[in-house]
Amino acid sequence: MTRRALLLAGTGMLRRVARELAVDGWQVVLPSRRYAPVPAGDPESHAVRWTAGNRRTTIGAGRATWVRAQWDEPAELARKAGEVLVEPADLLVAWVHETYREAVLAAVAPLLSAAAPVVEVTTIPTHREVVAPPAPYYPHRPTQQVLLGSTSDVAVGRPLRHEEIERGVLDAVGRALDGRPPSAHQLGERRPVRRP
Repeated sequence: MTRRALLLAGTGMLRRVARELAVDGWQVVLPSRRYAPVPAGDPESHAVRWTAGNRRTTIGAGRATWVRAQWDEPAELARKAGEVLVEPADLLVAWVHETYREAVLAAVAPLLSAAAPVVEVTTIPTHREVVAPPAPYYPHRPTQQVLLGSTSDVAVGRPLRHEEIERGVLDAVGRALDGRPPSAHQLGERRPVRRP
């Protein structure tokens, strides 16, 4: 049975996540404004071709398909993603800017299978003293939340690196696919609050 994943993120932001899922045999759909190649690794297991205006990348047993879409047109994004998915998605990974989050997640809800877990990536607010994770958009779906700080917790003072974010999101995807209870995990630290 083919497993399908819908990844919502800025162009290229979750390429490693898409690649890892495709290597595991997933059909991954990546709606975004611009195309960003998914790293293929072994050229023997990699092919790229244009199909119906979408760019498909075959990696191992799976496939990653980029769909040209924009968050400010959520209904169109959902329509285009749904045409490529063909059947309901078994996983949603969403790293959507707060401005578009509600509209985009509402638009793609019908594309998800009844049992699809969700991984939501969001930024930790830096202007409050107490940090509480935002409520998951889908309260009745098992959701793994990834809360992003602005500085690394590995190297003090260094900004959080993209590799650290992708590794953290992959860990959350693993927890979601293992059927673990909903949880929130913080990556990195907030910038210190400066008092006058």
